Amino acid sequence: MLDEWIQATCEELGLEPGDMHRDLILDVARDVAHGVARPAAPLTAYLMGLAVGRGTPVRDAAARITEMAEGWNDRPPKAE
Repeated sequence: MLDEWIQATCEELGLEPGDMHRDLILDVARDVAHGVARPAAPLTAYLMGLAVGRGTPVRDAAARITEMAEGWNDRPPKAE
């Protein structure tokens, strides 16, 4: 079902399914959901898509986001 959804969505939006890095995106979403919060996962995937659309290499964006998510709960509190 997932592959069918991806294919249909790509067709609807005029995208090439081969341009999507499904497993990489799902890995990033999992890391964010577990390291930050579940609602952050789809929002982060959207932000990652914006960054990639503006020229950031997808693997670079994914690595940076995963690194942030893994250390999110260990960061020092913000000074106010």
